[in-house]
Amino acid sequence: MKDETAELMILVREKRPLVHHITNDVTVNDCANITLCAGGTPAMGCTADDTKELAKIASAVVLNIGTPNEENVNASVAAGKAANEAGVPVILDPVGVGATKYRMDAARKILDNVKVSVIKGNPGEIGALAGVGIRMKGVDSEGLDGDPVKTCVSLAKDTGAVVAMTGAVDIVTDGNRVVTINNGHAMMNSVSGTGCMAASVIGCYASCTKDMLTASAAALAVFSIAGNKAAKRSKGPGMFIMNLKDEMASLTPSEVIPLANIRVM
Repeated sequence: MKDETAELMILVREKRPLVHHITNDVTVNDCANITLCAGGTPAMGCTADDTKELAKIASAVVLNIGTPNEENVNASVAAGKAANEAGVPVILDPVGVGATKYRMDAARKILDNVKVSVIKGNPGEIGALAGVGIRMKGVDSEGLDGDPVKTCVSLAKDTGAVVAMTGAVDIVTDGNRVVTINNGHAMMNSVSGTGCMAASVIGCYASCTKDMLTASAAALAVFSIAGNKAAKRSKGPGMFIMNLKDEMASLTPSEVIPLANIRVM
């Protein structure tokens, strides 16, 4: 899968796919910029009429419920349906879904009405959607009860989506195949928004292949490698977030092949 990762990296930069986002207010700028650094072209929207039009011409649609309200949840459903009609992959980032009933209802509304290609979340978010015991601190995950691989496989089978659980070791599965990526750095948890940015990168890579498992694993590997390199030359979180974008933009396929720690289970 290392070669596929490098090939997708090249394709993304050649095609510069349009990735339409309905994302949260906290990280909208970071998501737009990491999309550019990955090689894509970002578009941001929040109203149903606008997002429906953008979804139809996009290469991928990323739906993020980090700051949910009635307008952006309805817009997410509208954009997701339009993307489904156009054959455009949809990535769902159910931010903080285990924290409140409102967020769970929002995520369920999207999943009930939209065919989602990839669900990307931290252990608490994936565990909440899978119905297993979780530990949350506000919208941040402090882990889940039970086996993380089995939890991801269960949710993938239930939803028909590829599930990408980010953490110390990332797990990606389509319910049958399971891939792990071990390239991250603890500093990636020291700033807000790295999870949201990861979903944006998945959107870029999902635009360039029909294999959502390969797209998700490749995107997380590239993003994690960039994060690891950024952390090694950063004194703290402020410098890290700038270096992360620089490393994402300057990373080359020839660097990724030897560095990608991808394991097919």
